[in-house]
Amino acid sequence: MERTAELGLNEHHQNEVINYMRFARSKRGLRLKTVDSCFQDLKESRLVEETFTVDEVSEVLNGLQAVVHSEVESELINTAYTNVLLLRQLFSQAEKWYLKLQTDISELENRELLEQVAEFEKAEFTSSSKKSIIDSMKPKLAPLHEGGAAELLNKEIIRLQEENEKLKSRLKTIESQATDALDEKSKLERALQDLQLEHGNQKDFIKAQDLSDLENTVAALKSEFQKTLNDQTENQKSLEENLATAKHDLLRVQEQLSMAEKELEKKFQQTAAFRNMKEILTKKNDQIKDLRKRLAKYEPED
Repeated sequence: MERTAELGLNEHHQNEVINYMRFARSKRGLRLKTVDSCFQDLKESRLVEETFTVDEVSEVLNGLQAVVHSEVESELINTAYTNVLLLRQLFSQAEKWYLKLQTDISELENRELLEQVAEFEKAEFTSSSKKSIIDSMKPKLAPLHEGGAAELLNKEIIRLQEENEKLKSRLKTIESQATDALDEKSKLERALQDLQLEHGNQKDFIKAQDLSDLENTVAALKSEFQKTLNDQTENQKSLEENLATAKHDLLRVQEQLSMAEKELEKKFQQTAAFRNMKEILTKKNDQIKDLRKRLAKYEPED
């Protein structure tokens, strides 16, 4: 089990903080040397006479002020950009786990916390008993590897999302087949009506034998139509059963997503990640509700 460090972080995160502080101390030392060199250059290049007028002293100080101002401004800008890059690494790592990190800018001016960091730096870099971190080990930011439940839950959620997409595709195919079957049924009914109408218009102008033959033809067409209609009805029932099965599968996936959400809530209930993951699952449930509304349009009316 990892111990709690002075800053309230685990050992791994404390080492990351130490690496950054070491980097910042190095940059700070270089800039201080640069400022010292500005004064040293001034001494060697301008302070060669024993007496100076007020204007000469003012000119020397103004020149020194401009150089020091430029150096300090450059360092402050570089520090700000460096912090942005560090935040970018952390946010990119969090986004891989669908997390939304939040910062409290007001805490950056908390004097008590700043003094705590100062004491931590003093203890860390002045203690002779503190072990140095091996320089050859290059720290890398990677997605959190907690192992066990969290990783399995994440994989399960991805699998359920993929299965959900497959079910959506399957439902679209079944809906398309059902629509085609209904269209074919309507076409056959219209064809029969047209044939009956044509038969009614012509029966007064044909002979009895021709009328008998036409009636036989109509009967055969009716029988064939009825057979086709029965086949279409069975096909429609089969499609409706497939549609019902798909809906049950969709409900099962929704239940599994709900169970995965509850497990994830137990894992992250004390972190900001809990709220973010819940938002994602809520959106997914809304999508499923919308899909159910769309499916209701195709359910046969009683």
